[in-house]
Amino acid sequence: MEIGSIQSSTQALAVVPSPMSATETVEKQDIVQAVKALSGTELFGQDNELTFVLDRQTRKPVVRIVNRQTNEVVRQIPPESVLRLAEDLRLLQE
Repeated sequence: MEIGSIQSSTQALAVVPSPMSATETVEKQDIVQAVKALSGTELFGQDNELTFVLDRQTRKPVVRIVNRQTNEVVRQIPPESVLRLAEDLRLLQE
């Protein structure tokens, strides 16, 4: 199977998130508050902020440092290439 066909087939799949428990909701709120507190410290530079998101395809957490003015991703952990590789490997195992 070609990589192009793998990528096009993944776009057609819809991911339905499972309902979160009360504990997961509280943990998520704690993470959001911690990220906001860190971003406010200018630890990542005066024009940068820390963001925390879930990758849509892999559903893995991604931490990014983003320029507030340009919305450019300055740094991302894990890198985009690692996320795509993980997704491609998962699809090959199915």
